[in-house]
Amino acid sequence: MTNGWTDRRRRTILNFLVNSPRGTVFLKSIDASDICKTTDKIYKMMDDVVEEIREDNVIQIVTDNAANYKAARDLLMQKRQKLYWTPCAAHCIDLMLEDFEKKIPLHHDTIGSGKKITTYIYSRTSLISLLHKFTKGKDLIRPANTRFATSYLTLGCLNENKGSLIRMFTSNEWQSSQLVKTRDGGLVENLILDKEFWKNILNCLRGALPLIKVLRMVDSDEKPAMGFIYEEMDIAKEKIQSLFNGVSKR
Repeated sequence: MTNGWTDRRRRTILNFLVNSPRGTVFLKSIDASDICKTTDKIYKMMDDVVEEIREDNVIQIVTDNAANYKAARDLLMQKRQKLYWTPCAAHCIDLMLEDFEKKIPLHHDTIGSGKKITTYIYSRTSLISLLHKFTKGKDLIRPANTRFATSYLTLGCLNENKGSLIRMFTSNEWQSSQLVKTRDGGLVENLILDKEFWKNILNCLRGALPLIKVLRMVDSDEKPAMGFIYEEMDIAKEKIQSLFNGVSKR
């Protein structure tokens, strides 16, 4: 299995792990900054790992679902005909959430507005203190293991704290601050008091949260999830359909 991440120096690091009935163990890390975008180099890297472990010990390879990895997969499976490749389920679901955010204008605009609110508040110490007063210590950002899931979980946090945010931005503390007179302050206040913005958040969450539920399951280390993924995806699709059908009937 491979998973990749980018460090602070913008290097792409690939981790290789080996899974067996006894559990998952770390094999090694590779600086793949000059490799990750070239199909032939990715193929050579994976083939070297298979050679290191020995082909007879390898049944399956799991990577992300990027086009260059899929092309490398074909080359590897032509040479190593006893093994097969599987895309990472968590990465596939994250790509679905990415499509939601990038290709549906409502999602793109609503997530952008949500980020304006959180960025504005968390870049000012006085507002963080005021936020915690009205939310009783709750935060507006809930990190997830994937970037695009984080965007939707942040919308969920905003929705959960809707009442607290409205009270905060209509409070005497906010109205008497210097920030209320600034352009950015006025923009954020208008967003918080905009009923359409909160309606858009609910529409975004109706489409995304059933998928995030599946993402949490497949990204968990608690128990193997492969046997449940197809049923859970069917349930997620039915849930999304029922939520939007319920909206259209109102």
